[in-house]
Amino acid sequence: MPEIPANTVEMINARLGGYDQSIGLRFVSATVEEFIAELRVADRHLQPYGLVHGGVLSGMIESVCSTAAAVNVLAKGESAVGLENNISFVRAARSGLLRCTARPVVRGRRSHVWEGQIHDGNGRLVASGRVRMLVLEPGASADGETVALRTEPGPP
Repeated sequence: MPEIPANTVEMINARLGGYDQSIGLRFVSATVEEFIAELRVADRHLQPYGLVHGGVLSGMIESVCSTAAAVNVLAKGESAVGLENNISFVRAARSGLLRCTARPVVRGRRSHVWEGQIHDGNGRLVASGRVRMLVLEPGASADGETVALRTEPGPP
C-alpha cells in the first residue's frame, strides 16, 4: 500500500494552478484511499441554461482522480497522466457547493483507475465517472519534455 505525506492537502493546494485554480477547486482531504475536493459554484461555471457546465463537472472529476493517482505514485518518483475519462451526468446543479470524492478502483504498476463522484450540498449525486491513468517511470517524457511537477505556474 502506498503512503502519502501527512501534509498532502496543503501541498496540493499550494501547487494549484492552471485549470484547477481557474475553476476554484480546493482539496479538503487526502488519504491513500480517498481524495476530496470542493468547488463553490459561480456564474463562470454555468452554461446558458443556468446549469453547471458538464465540462466543469468532467474537469473536476478528472482533476481529483488524476491528483489522487499522481500523489499515490509520487513516493516512487513516478508520475501519472490521463488516458481516458468517462463521465455520467446524473442531476443538474445550479449553485452551492459541489464535493468530489475520488477512490481507487485499480492501482496497478503501469496504470490506475479511479472513480470520482460529485455530490451537491444536499448529498445528491450530480455526476460520476472513472478516469484511467498511465503511470510513468521517473524521467519519462510527454510532448518532448520530461514529465515533472511544475514549481512555477505555466504560460497562460
